Amino acid sequence: QVQLVESGGGLVQAGGSLRLSCAASGRAFSNYNMGWFRQAPGKEREFVAAVTKSGGSVYYADFVKGRFTISRDNAKNTVYLQMNSLKPEDTAVYYCAADRALALPLGVDSFATWGQGTQVTVSS
Repeated sequence: QVQLVESGGGLVQAGGSLRLSCAASGRAFSNYNMGWFRQAPGKEREFVAAVTKSGGSVYYADFVKGRFTISRDNAKNTVYLQMNSLKPEDTAVYYCAADRALALPLGVDSFATWGQGTQVTVSS
């Protein structure tokens, strides 16, 4: 099983950008599909983006299409989330997740392993 550690969160003004990273340790990173989720205060955790083991396929929630990009570097055991044109409603704790299987539709139950999260705050 992999262990996941997110980084790169912070405070940014609306319209700005951030790049989140998720470093994985443990078993072979390339055996895992990777996802990003977020959870705002008082709301349920929601799917943001996912990438398959080889990076060949990516999936996005409708509300981030055209603004966020997920990518992975299997040589560095890292998955990234590039977030552009950030909005105040993007404010949340962002979580990295991993799973060997890819259970569609993608949701919280699709991933078994989770990181601790990184806070992203977008000011207006």
